[in-house]
Amino acid sequence: MSEGAATVAPAEIKLFGKWSYASVQTRDPSLKKYICLRPYYVPHTSGRHEHRRFGKAEVPIVERLMNKLMRPGRNTGKKHLAYNIVKLAFDLIHERTGENPIQVLVRAVENSAPREETTRIMYGGIIYHVAVDVSPLRRIDLALRFITEGARAAAFRSTKHIAECLADEIILAAKGDPRSYAVSRKEEIERISLSSR
Repeated sequence: MSEGAATVAPAEIKLFGKWSYASVQTRDPSLKKYICLRPYYVPHTSGRHEHRRFGKAEVPIVERLMNKLMRPGRNTGKKHLAYNIVKLAFDLIHERTGENPIQVLVRAVENSAPREETTRIMYGGIIYHVAVDVSPLRRIDLALRFITEGARAAAFRSTKHIAECLADEIILAAKGDPRSYAVSRKEEIERISLSSR
């Protein structure tokens, strides 16, 4: 580099060119390691995590939300559609709350991730349901599944767009509101596991 050339600071990477990752924090210490907040312009890693164990933890949380939106048969593989839905939902979240949508999503995941669930154990032909702790990676998977299921159920046979329903679901889950599908499912799972102890 020549003497007269000035050094230019690298520009901050923002999601969709709008939302900063810098101030986003994870309050739940058990999920901190598994909620990926590494900055990406576009949340699309092209499955680079697939060949490593626990590689899913390195996929950005926003991309994991998009992947969960592609779940049912009709929407399988339509990543660009999921991308547009999430992008519009994030704009709506910012309009309604005035907060960074990535932070709202992280809070929603923390509030709708069940800590305990039941599993079936068989002893001599008799099946028992036993309460077990949920691993952090599964907690995030379940939370994202419940959020997208709630949005899909609200948008089905409704005049509301899926992005509006997704924004509503994320905002309610971030507040811990029992009207949220994700929070109510979490509470139901924890209540069943409490009775199975």
